[in-house]
Amino acid sequence: MAAAAGALLPGDGIVIAGKLYSGVALTLDTCLLPHERVHCSPSRAHGLSARTEEQLRNRMCEMIQSAGILLGLPQVAMATAQILFHRFFYCKSFVRYCAETVAMACLQLASKIEEEPRRVRDVLNIFHHLRDAAGDRCRGPMLLDDSYVSRKSDVIKAERRVLKELGFCVHVKHPHKVIVMYLQVLECEKNTRLLQLSWNYMNDSLRTDVFLRFSAETVACACIFLSARVLQIPLPDRPPWFLLFGASEEDLMEISGCVVRLYTLQCESLAALLQKVEEMRSVLDAQYNTSKQAGLVSGTETPTDGFSPASKAASPAENQKNHDSPLSRLALKNACRKITRDGRKRLSRSDERRCDRCVPSPPRRRRSRSVSSPSPGHTHSHRQQRSERERARRKPYSTHRR
Repeated sequence: MAAAAGALLPGDGIVIAGKLYSGVALTLDTCLLPHERVHCSPSRAHGLSARTEEQLRNRMCEMIQSAGILLGLPQVAMATAQILFHRFFYCKSFVRYCAETVAMACLQLASKIEEEPRRVRDVLNIFHHLRDAAGDRCRGPMLLDDSYVSRKSDVIKAERRVLKELGFCVHVKHPHKVIVMYLQVLECEKNTRLLQLSWNYMNDSLRTDVFLRFSAETVACACIFLSARVLQIPLPDRPPWFLLFGASEEDLMEISGCVVRLYTLQCESLAALLQKVEEMRSVLDAQYNTSKQAGLVSGTETPTDGFSPASKAASPAENQKNHDSPLSRLALKNACRKITRDGRKRLSRSDERRCDRCVPSPPRRRRSRSVSSPSPGHTHSHRQQRSERERARRKPYSTHRR
């Protein structure tokens, strides 16, 4: 048994002291999206079309990028926020969660991860400015009213929700340094056009889900591959240069197709996309109310998404403690005093102490340290007391002389 302690069983868990515990593996490989999950996201399960979901991801990531620039964040923080946004909405649906609130929460969380924190008020004002600029309206910062307090609370709650759904696994590996290193290996680091175009393609690919489906090294190879094709720069092909970095030609072609599709995609306005989401949310709420009236859904149950743990109906009755109110404790104390006063039964000291513990003692009044001027009557009585003490002190001596 001692030899089996701490042994890792693949697929089963960990055996510690003869007991089997489930194992948890937090690596960057587990953050990659399986192929079967790409076409069955929670948003599509709720009736949202694939085109609308793709445009929503594109628009919100563009807003995150613009907000990060206005906030003065480094590019790494903006890239982390966009990847966290994609990860969250492959766990939850656009229909059930506000995309703009989650985008603000992801940007706020990414600024903390990359050690460039920003205030929540600044993030709210920047998104408020971008929303007004998109509608050709010029307004000032948000007023500190009830709506601001409510929106700030929503962003903080959304940040906690993102952490919970991602299991606090928020580490992201970016291909920025990888692109520079690969170009140095290919002896093309002095070609500034190739380097800059590869960097631009990598930043634009953050609007897609390629960082959730492929590793950072494969995405870096795809950006270099696409830039070399556009600039018509020959790279080693016998053997192909990307095999040196562990990438395949099929993956490079797929990533390049996703990036090129961004420039040909005709996106609708953000207001129109959010209107479609609101219509789908109304349809789902109507279906839920109909099923609730038919008795298919219990009245106390909260509808959850596919990956959220279901809430418990009620807590066990035996675990709920019945706490006495202060009035009942005071009644118990008065009853104990009455019994002692009538003489019918004398309580022991332990019972009296128990009764004293039940009743909270009144708070003591703190004495003020400020010195106030005494009143004339108080001064006169103080002088009389002093004179009486002086007479009492002299009285024995006068008797002894007589």
